[in-house]
Amino acid sequence: MTIRWGILGTGGIARTFTEDLLLLGHKVAAVGSRAPRTAQAFADRYGIASAYGSYAELAADDQVDVVYVATPHSGHYDAARVCLEAGRGVLVEKPFTTRAADAEALVALARDRGLFAMEAMWTRFNPIVTRLRELIADGAIGDVKAVYADFSFAADYDPEHRLWAPELAGGALLDLGVYPVSFAWMLLGEPDSVQAVATSAPTGVDANTGILLGYASGAVALLHCGLLGDSPQTATIVGTTGRVEVASPAWRPSAMTLHRKDAEPETFTADLPGHGYTYQAEEVARCLADGRTESAVLPLDETVAIARTLDHIAARFTPAT
Repeated sequence: MTIRWGILGTGGIARTFTEDLLLLGHKVAAVGSRAPRTAQAFADRYGIASAYGSYAELAADDQVDVVYVATPHSGHYDAARVCLEAGRGVLVEKPFTTRAADAEALVALARDRGLFAMEAMWTRFNPIVTRLRELIADGAIGDVKAVYADFSFAADYDPEHRLWAPELAGGALLDLGVYPVSFAWMLLGEPDSVQAVATSAPTGVDANTGILLGYASGAVALLHCGLLGDSPQTATIVGTTGRVEVASPAWRPSAMTLHRKDAEPETFTADLPGHGYTYQAEEVARCLADGRTESAVLPLDETVAIARTLDHIAARFTPAT
């Protein structure tokens, strides 16, 4: 089955994903932007047959099987809704939406229309992360008791840039924190308690954020995201009989090391083609070929639950002193 993609948005992430689609040999049939010239320039760059000056026109194209939504976070809900209402499946860039209520609404719409939908949390489909889940499920480190994960970098302050702009759902949590939160959720599930502390930027968005998730099992997750400095961008999973250290960058890992009691460390590696987005694209293709409307690797209910956790974190921000 040849998957025919539509690309909604023409920014950096849209270019990156399109390049990986072409690397796979998938067909990129159309691109849509709010600016016709921008859409046409994108189409010319990648040899795309159809360019549209509105999202609605893209969504109405019957030559498109699924649309990759690559707008800033604040536009995810409206853009995905336009596509679903027009009968197009969607792969929505992370975070799926900026609040759980909108995620629930999109999932309900997709299910009502019998359409495919998935959050583009590409880390979840990375082969190192897939192997990590297998190791954990096989009891390689016993019961997981702690997860440490971070994603922070030094971003130039520009109140007009989406990272710093509240009207574009900027801030560290939604742009970067979604990675460690989703990572911890993948291993430990929905937390029973949430604590968070954040330093605000002049625009009011969170710029440096610490998160503590607690679980009835006694496990904890200590997570950090920020825009003020470069962090290791690693992850460590601690179990009762060992630990796994995921190499940097943990959101696109190509290596991890398993440490077990009375055993030599074991390192796993993977060569990642392209930019690393091919794995999630292949998952979308498998689902569509099999007639499935959601991924078993990242089910829609889990996406909604993670959005709910992000809501809880943001609601519990206390100022850093």
